[in-house]
Amino acid sequence: MKLQGIYLPIITPFNNDEIDIDSYKHLIDFYIHKGIHGLIPLATTGEYPTIQKQEFGLIVQTTIECVAKRVPVFIGVSGNDTNRLIKKIKFLRNYNISGILCPCPYYNLPDQRGIYEHFLRLSEAGELNIIIYNIPYRTGRNIENPTIRRLAELPNIIGLKDSCGRTEQSMELLLNPPPDFSILTGHDTHYYSSLALGGNGGILASAHINTEQFISVYDHIRNNDHKGALAEWRELLPFIPLLFQEPNPAPIKFILHRMGLIKSSEVRLPLVDISEDLRKSLLKSAPEI
Repeated sequence: MKLQGIYLPIITPFNNDEIDIDSYKHLIDFYIHKGIHGLIPLATTGEYPTIQKQEFGLIVQTTIECVAKRVPVFIGVSGNDTNRLIKKIKFLRNYNISGILCPCPYYNLPDQRGIYEHFLRLSEAGELNIIIYNIPYRTGRNIENPTIRRLAELPNIIGLKDSCGRTEQSMELLLNPPPDFSILTGHDTHYYSSLALGGNGGILASAHINTEQFISVYDHIRNNDHKGALAEWRELLPFIPLLFQEPNPAPIKFILHRMGLIKSSEVRLPLVDISEDLRKSLLKSAPEI
């Protein structure tokens, strides 16, 4: 399948340290109505590291039932034990999902051979499509473009969330992409430039806010209206860095709570609520929230 547009790494709402299922269902309907192209629960923005085993299944099941095939769903799956991830993939084969989003193994620092073998084993574990997530500042390892190209030859590795942080690497891959392979930026501030260089869209936490404008930028580029896209982008860009001034997704949850979309802005430790200074900055920059 070809991935195009905005895929939202949707937050997991909490209330009194429990998953707020009612708010979660409301968010799903809200963003599908806004025109989002796909959903990715249980990614970093969904606070995957703090989700308990029973909660994981609950979120997956709730997502599938609520989405009801209206948009593709990719489940965030991460870890640095290949065999454990294979078991999780086999569990997810029981659900009607489009695939998984999976970062490079973190902390144990595999070389490019180990990274390739890791994703090869995940690919062989089932028929689920895989989006590779390259984010070296979190994992400690960059997935280099030759490795990405080798992995793109595997039939069910269909795309990349590119957060490599290396402009030259991103540009080289965008200008010489593997065939039938989607490149989605994960750097929210690089969204416009990635699209302009031929990228297929973005997996963007900031698209929780001003969702329609993010989609409009994509639509303008798709219709070859780069001036229209740039005009929209100039309005969007200044607000985005504020959403990452403190650890994601705490600033986004603060705004969603202010908008009445979730009952609480609660995050789970080790994350904490945003500072008073950031609250003032967000309200000053977007007084309508």
